[in-house]
Amino acid sequence: MRSLQLQMNKTIQLQDLGNKDYKATWEYQEELFKAIVDLKIRNRREELNLPTPNHFLFVEHPHVYTLGKSGDLSNLLLSEKQLEAKGATFYKINRGGDITYHGPGQIVGYPILDLENFFTDIHKYLRFLEEAIILTLAEYGIISGRSEGETGVWLGVGTPFARKICAMGVRASRWVTMHGFALNVNADLGYFDNIIPCGIRGKAVTSLNVELGVEKVNESEVKEKIVKHFKELFEAEFSS
Repeated sequence: MRSLQLQMNKTIQLQDLGNKDYKATWEYQEELFKAIVDLKIRNRREELNLPTPNHFLFVEHPHVYTLGKSGDLSNLLLSEKQLEAKGATFYKINRGGDITYHGPGQIVGYPILDLENFFTDIHKYLRFLEEAIILTLAEYGIISGRSEGETGVWLGVGTPFARKICAMGVRASRWVTMHGFALNVNADLGYFDNIIPCGIRGKAVTSLNVELGVEKVNESEVKEKIVKHFKELFEAEFSS
């Protein structure tokens, strides 16, 4: 039985990066991720019991399309020149999932957690990410849920009007996570017309402001609700 269990750290350091370039944010994620993994390796090698940190990044990206490691490039419907014309960038990245879009009006969350501080179950982790969003949307009177075999949060599941409001894709190694979720709050949905979102044909994408029939939703308020539900689900504390 490992004594490491005595040093479970359930405090999560919260940072709001504001509007930040995708590549710069990805590199920052990698830096935090590597520091946790390196500490875990050192703990094991030197038989230490140093607590590992956890991070949660909020960010909004300029227009960008990202393709997961198992994704199909044909799901991007724009040429390089067309991307430039739309002021968008494109990256192949090391998360799961297919293609998605990030841009202004979207709340992106990147939990970089050592799951050994919480539970060692990736399936449960993904379900908890979804649940935090489902509970947040419920506070706005929006009923959402899961679509079988399709990670993320959906509205109108089981109807001809199914539409995705939150995409998810994560990477995990040695029980350390990175990447996360992208919730459309005040998003320009026109940018989704340039891809087959998550490689799923025939299903629409929506945004919270559209569903509520308002011009703009208070994004700071949405973030507060996400953090509240994340804390409850993970039995965690947040520090900034």
